[in-house]
Amino acid sequence: MGSFLLRRVLLGALTLFAVSIVTFAMFFALPRDPATAMCPKNCDAQRLDRVRTELGLNDPKPKQYLRYMSGVFVGRENCPAPCLGYSYVNNEPVSQTFGRVIPVTLSIVIPASVLWLALGIGLGMLSALRRGTVFDRLAIGFSLSGASMQLYFVGGVLLLVFVYTLKVLPYPHYTPLLSDPLAWFTALVLPWCSLAFLFSAVYARLSRAQLLETMSEDFVRTAMAKGLRQRTVVRRHVLRAAITPLVTAAGLDIGTALGGTVITEITFGFRGLGRTAIDAVRDGDLPTIMGTVLLAAAFIVVANIVVDALYTTIDPRIRLR
Repeated sequence: MGSFLLRRVLLGALTLFAVSIVTFAMFFALPRDPATAMCPKNCDAQRLDRVRTELGLNDPKPKQYLRYMSGVFVGRENCPAPCLGYSYVNNEPVSQTFGRVIPVTLSIVIPASVLWLALGIGLGMLSALRRGTVFDRLAIGFSLSGASMQLYFVGGVLLLVFVYTLKVLPYPHYTPLLSDPLAWFTALVLPWCSLAFLFSAVYARLSRAQLLETMSEDFVRTAMAKGLRQRTVVRRHVLRAAITPLVTAAGLDIGTALGGTVITEITFGFRGLGRTAIDAVRDGDLPTIMGTVLLAAAFIVVANIVVDALYTTIDPRIRLR
């Protein structure tokens, strides 16, 4: 198992290295002046020269890349590690901007992912075990409704009902968890429910299909023929065999969501990683865009490594490869 995970970690590091080279080449190695994009629109020639000097844009491209990557690990002058560059639009290091917005994105995505996985997989399991019943039809209708809706519609309806009409919840905003846990919880319930409703619909369909396929396998029929109870067969054999595709999908969805829940943040007025990336694209803030791309890629790579680690627990055959 150790060698298997080591290979995955090395592959993930190689992937991030390739992403960093491609991203750096797109923003800094193309035949144009990056200083004109990174400096605000009211920059004069003197300030542009100062930006080029401070960023070392007059140096050869390989040297610029090595300086950028070394800053990520050891920092630079006036920019502690991990230094992802300096934003002349925000007048602060990119890492400082990320320090404010990443907790917002984490507070939205992590609890919402727990909700959508629990609700989706649980609903799919019950639907598969009660195939053809009224509950199964209702579960299918729920999943079709969730899969066909958009988050800005669901979020708008929840805001209208619970914030503006019933007034039982405050308008969503971010409060640090450690400063006021109750305010953190009540202000984020609606984004969690919106994401959970949409994603759980997909996982309900997927888990139902996987369980029905696994329950038709010969080893399940053999276990049932031996006299084992259905609950025992499902818990010990069916669920473990059917959950591997669900873990794969969850890893990709959570990693992608951590890279930026743009629609969620805009719908509920949050400033997380996704909205920061949109603003950076609009303002031409190249250091922030590049940092966002690298951070989103890191989330995807780490999520896949975690999924691979879970594989070794779920499927013993992987440990023997």
